[in-house]
Amino acid sequence: MHDDRDVPRDADAAEDDAASAGNAGETADAGDRESAYELLRRGEAFLRTRHHAQAAVVLERANRLEPGKGSILEALGRARFNAGQHEAAREAFEVLLEADPASAYGHFGLGQCLRKLGRHREALTHLRLAVAMDPRSDVFRGALARATPPRG
Repeated sequence: MHDDRDVPRDADAAEDDAASAGNAGETADAGDRESAYELLRRGEAFLRTRHHAQAAVVLERANRLEPGKGSILEALGRARFNAGQHEAAREAFEVLLEADPASAYGHFGLGQCLRKLGRHREALTHLRLAVAMDPRSDVFRGALARATPPRG
């Protein structure tokens, strides 16, 4: 059985998750003073510990501070997708692609969302683009293979 939530982890995922997640429980007053970068880091810590809904809340705050920032939108899309918020994730990935049309991950994420939303033809387009942009990605190729209907 495959996991449709097969979203690759960030390169810096080796960072000490315990220390990062420990900062995630700060009070709301301290959170109000956080920069978009600090919120992004907290959201990424939540993603690493699979607290996707909490990550989405923190990353939405970061996105309000820095709208259109690719790193925030990518993380926000991942968080929403893994929290089962596929329509909201689709929106985040579409905004990411408006800011960076060459984002292979943006196309991958959008394709995964569209597939979950039953929009298979559109999903295939974006998954094919992701693979074309990064043909070495096993994750992208696997998602495309699962989304491609068998020939018969």
